[in-house]
Amino acid sequence: MPQIFARVDRDKVLKQGVAIESVYQTLQAFMGGYFINYFNRFGRQWQVYIEEEGEDRTKAENVGQFYVRNNKGENVPLSTLATVEPRLGPEFTLRFNEYRSAQINGSAAPGYSADQATAALEDVFKQTMPREMGFDYSGISYQEQKARQGVPPSVIFGLSLLFVFLILAALYESWTLPFSVLLSTPVAIFGAFGILLLRRFVIGIFYPPYLDQIETDIYSQIGLVMLIGLAAKNAILIVEFAKEQYEKGKPLADAALEGARLRLRPILMTSFAFILGCVPLWTASGAGSVARQIMGTTVIGGMLAASAIGIFFVPAIFYLVETWSGAGKEQSPGALPATPAPAPGD
Repeated sequence: MPQIFARVDRDKVLKQGVAIESVYQTLQAFMGGYFINYFNRFGRQWQVYIEEEGEDRTKAENVGQFYVRNNKGENVPLSTLATVEPRLGPEFTLRFNEYRSAQINGSAAPGYSADQATAALEDVFKQTMPREMGFDYSGISYQEQKARQGVPPSVIFGLSLLFVFLILAALYESWTLPFSVLLSTPVAIFGAFGILLLRRFVIGIFYPPYLDQIETDIYSQIGLVMLIGLAAKNAILIVEFAKEQYEKGKPLADAALEGARLRLRPILMTSFAFILGCVPLWTASGAGSVARQIMGTTVIGGMLAASAIGIFFVPAIFYLVETWSGAGKEQSPGALPATPAPAPGD
């Protein structure tokens, strides 16, 4: 936009003995207007401004018609203290938090996340911008930065495990039995991460930049929290039945094996029904399909590992936990008391 720039020569102002504020006040009166005072008349308060006539104010060279008074009482023409020149400038100046700023609008390239895009911007800024300049975020980018400062995923997983443990402890009235259930969840977690890595590798064959991404976003984290309950559900089916058999008098190892054998079919039926129900998430398309695909991949991978591998760990974990807790050395309340052998001659 065309602009008029007034440059005041401070050295000349000091040599002429003119107050610098008088120069700026005169320039303000010439270019716009300068407020003088108020006065009351006709029951109203009026403002007094001094300004140049419109036809004289439209020409920058008319600045020489104004004079300022120096410390000796002499009039000094304003044209000797300031020069007015035309130039081009911005239509408006953008400010952010009262600082002059430049706004950058952008979006991540296909195949890259918003976190990777902001990290690249920050890296380029540190390499190219001077040290006295800074940056900040606004809008959705600001909300993303604030969201990263929230509760970390490790705390969420820890609280999820704690609440499941407390619920199981209250259900079974035991502090050791919930470990038999929860120690099977790492198998599901490893299965979920394994499927996510396999998915990234397969897609990376056709789209190499995808190999640099790590799918630990909010959708995969939601799937991992779901797996805590889903894997615990499979383990509960075995542990609960094994506990009942053990309380009826069966040895601990036999009770664990019996629970795994009898509850195998119900576990497989419910697990595969859930896995097949999540297939539409895995094969989703359209708007927001990537989020559904990642969540479906996480849940399906975790349930496959929990159903194919985890069910073999649950009986062993149940036996080890109950043995370490001393249950194997105690006589079950439902067991029949041992009858002593009759003595010879009785």
